[in-house]
Formats: sequence, structure tokens, C-alpha cells
Amino acid sequence: MVTVEADAAAVERRLAAGELTCPKCGGVLRGWGWGRCRRLRGPAGSVEVRPRRTRCMTCSVTHVLLPAFALVRRADVVEVVGAGLELAVCGWGHRRIAECLRRPASTVRGWLRCFSRRAVPVAAVFTSLLVALADDPSVVLPAPAASAVADAVAAVVGYATVTRSRFAVATAPIWRIAAAACHGRLLAPGWPPTRNR
Repeated sequence: MVTVEADAAAVERRLAAGELTCPKCGGVLRGWGWGRCRRLRGPAGSVEVRPRRTRCMTCSVTHVLLPAFALVRRADVVEVVGAGLELAVCGWGHRRIAECLRRPASTVRGWLRCFSRRAVPVAAVFTSLLVALADDPSVVLPAPAASAVADAVAAVVGYATVTRSRFAVATAPIWRIAAAACHGRLLAPGWPPTRNR
């Protein structure tokens, strides 16, 4: 899975120009068909997505190009999921969040349970990404929060803030930056990977 910008035409131009590289070997990716169409629920209605499939010209591995607003195995765009996580940090329960976001309570409960189970490693990943980008990490590191979920959300927001200031993405939504950093796997099984000790 490779995360790309939301503009499909721009992705096609980059693909044709050989600007997209394989995350496995660094070879050039070329178009290799399409994934199935999906409808994702956005804040203002549904968004249709048909992910581009690619194949590396060097190692022949195939990849799906996932727009930065999409998450693996989720029917909602990342901004909606992120808003739910932020409301949970503010003390809202899943039913109240579901009502606010106009989503099924079981869906929101699933997001919160999934994120809370992996909050500590998610916080560690985004904190390390933040430290790697920041000129002075001590200035931007978030203070410890009231819970592991709050720590993880603070790390995501901190990383996105540093990314916005460092690169030309000043208006990019925070949760899209987070989705791009984890290749859409924020709530996917097996992410972040556990390290063998």
C-alpha cells in the first residue's frame, strides 16, 4: 500500500512520469489496473474511490495507491475518524460521538476500541516521526496527557503540525498527514508492527 494525494489526475501524471517509487526496492512504479470502486463516508457525503494498482518495474511487486483521505478497511474518511478520536480525548462517549458525526454507534465504538488497543505504540511511532522532523524536539513534544489515547492523539497532532511547518503542506488536514505517514493503516490489523524483543 502506497499513500498518494487525493487528486487522481495528479497521481496519474506522476505515475506516467515515473515519479512514484516502490517502497520495497525504490524501483519505478507503473500503472497495472485498478482496484474495485468503494464509497467512503465523508463529512459532507459520500466519496467514490477507485484505487490505482501499480507494479514495480524492478522487483515486480504490486502496490495499491491509496488516497491520503482513505484508511485501510474503513468506510469513513480519515478526517471523520480523526474527529471521533479527538472527541473521545475530550471525554465524549461513543454514542455521543456517533450522534455528532452521524455514524452508527457500533462503528464509532469499533474505532475507539481499535485505537485504544494500540495507543501506546501509535504514540511511540508518531513521537519518533515528530522528533526526526523537528529542529528542536523539546519545543514541539507534547506533554504527557491524561490517557494513552490522549497521548497518541497528541503525538499525531504534534507530528502533523511539524510536517505542516516543515513542508509545503500548510493547509493539509492533520488526519490526512497522519494517514499518509502510516500508509492508511492507522486502524488496520498489525499496525504499528510489534518489535521482537
